[in-house]
Amino acid sequence: MKIGCPKETKPQEFRVGMTPNAAHEAVERGHDVLIETNAGTEAGFEDEVYEQAGARIVANARDLYEQADMIVKVKEPQPDERGLLRRGQVLFAYLHLAADADLTRDLLKSGVTAIAYETVTDDSGGLPLLAPMSEVAGRLAPQTGSWALQKANGGSGVLMGGVPGVRPANVAILGGGVVGTAAARVAVGMGANVTVLDRSVSRLSYLDDMFMGRLTTQFSDQAGLNDLLPRMDMVIGAVLIPGASTPKLLSRDQLSLLKPGSVLVDVAIDQGGCFETSHATTHQDPIYEVDGIIHYCVGNMPGAVARTATIGLNNATMPLMLALAGKGWQRACAEDPHLRNGLNLHDGQLTYAAVGEALGIETKKAADLIDA
Repeated sequence: MKIGCPKETKPQEFRVGMTPNAAHEAVERGHDVLIETNAGTEAGFEDEVYEQAGARIVANARDLYEQADMIVKVKEPQPDERGLLRRGQVLFAYLHLAADADLTRDLLKSGVTAIAYETVTDDSGGLPLLAPMSEVAGRLAPQTGSWALQKANGGSGVLMGGVPGVRPANVAILGGGVVGTAAARVAVGMGANVTVLDRSVSRLSYLDDMFMGRLTTQFSDQAGLNDLLPRMDMVIGAVLIPGASTPKLLSRDQLSLLKPGSVLVDVAIDQGGCFETSHATTHQDPIYEVDGIIHYCVGNMPGAVARTATIGLNNATMPLMLALAGKGWQRACAEDPHLRNGLNLHDGQLTYAAVGEALGIETKKAADLIDA
């Protein structure tokens, strides 16, 4: 199979869909790997390293898309890329369709077979291709939030860990999954007073044991949240519903409960965000203010640490990329129900129910399309 990896075109997206190691593994299995020139440069992988791995460097995206049977990338195709996709081609990437009706319509029109990293599952019920980037984004959230808290950036001027005689920042984390746990680990390490809210008592119990009393756990309901907000300096949104739009956990009216200069970090912005006042920002212009509250809503947070994030992502995606290339998407998805859960689109039809519900589009069962 001809596997193509284009250069990412989303603003300030510095990751790349394939490392040289992944390219080497594919070439060793008899596949032809095409890398757009300079695709990996920002993540520290020069064209020469890909060539040493056996890949072929392609001068531009159009030529790469025309030649490749499968496109492997990080972020969803941008508007200038969508017209290059075609029926019969496989797209393997993060898609987050529920939050982007225009993207969904364009991909349906193209007829491409699209497998979304974020809906592939595993035996434990986890999301193995989303987890490494959730871990990265979670660890970044307190770090970027602490920057936004600085007075020069519009924040309240509170230091995360405080100093002797001065209290540290109070941080609330909405959601105790992969993102929330990673965020808690860093926020606790920075010396903040951390409260994690979740609706799963078993998850709260796990976090209580894991952190051995170094943070507070709280069941998540609106009354409890309203009581907590006036004391918070930072709120991190870390809630995810696989493949679906994120519920709005904080309304605009609730912003008035926060102190001026408090910071919201919305890690769920790729899926629409969990704050009513959230809208996607970029690394170049990451924050904005609403009613005196600073919002950090960068849609590709892991892109800021492109090398670490790229290697972590490829560790998870490479085995499935090789399965798709070696077996073809139909056989690979037929044999692996977890990979089949990643199938979101095929031949102009939507195959992921949560996306259909979010966008009001009829869906087909993935298994039926594979059999056909």
